[in-house]
Amino acid sequence: MLKNFAKACIATVTVSLLFTGCLSKYNNASANDDSVKREDTKVQVTKGYLKIAEDQQMNITNQSTLEGSINSLATQMMRNKKMDTRKPVLITSFVRLDNFKKTTEFGRIVSESMINEMSNRGFNVIEYRGQMAVSINEKGEYFISRNPYKLKDQIPNTYVVVGTYSRQFGKVMLNARVIDNITGRIISSARATYLHNRRNDCIIFKDCKPARTIRIIQEK
Repeated sequence: MLKNFAKACIATVTVSLLFTGCLSKYNNASANDDSVKREDTKVQVTKGYLKIAEDQQMNITNQSTLEGSINSLATQMMRNKKMDTRKPVLITSFVRLDNFKKTTEFGRIVSESMINEMSNRGFNVIEYRGQMAVSINEKGEYFISRNPYKLKDQIPNTYVVVGTYSRQFGKVMLNARVIDNITGRIISSARATYLHNRRNDCIIFKDCKPARTIRIIQEK
């Protein structure tokens, strides 16, 4: 009887060990399956973001005209909910990415157009280049000036729009930011690419080299 009891105990222990082993393998397999699902979810979410980025690039940031690029910048900044449209906004000239103290007629055109676009979208754009008085001469009447001695000494608490441009082959990259002039915090930002598809963009920036000239002399 004791032998039968011992055999029964051994059988029970063996079955228990086998069951425990199977359960352990099942738990490991289940854990691995959950891990795979989590990683797959991350991949699918990342693919979704990349698809949105591709769609944004094709339909929002890439434009074939300069007017479209400026419109895109203003629209992108307008959609940022952190921006208070009642607060005064002043817009500065877009500068070269490699030299923040240098601009061109291109940069000034972009900033002047941004004044129009943001003003039409309801932003409280202010003209800080206004003189303390209207100046008159025989050629006309003037109020806007770039002479700092003729302008106001202080500017109220405002947002400041700053922008850069970078010339690349066949395109110009434009980046704009809205900055709180008190805290320096970036309130909004936007990016656009002007695809002009010209081999030489000197016509746009008006810095083409003069045509080659030769001297005509009398043969001796």
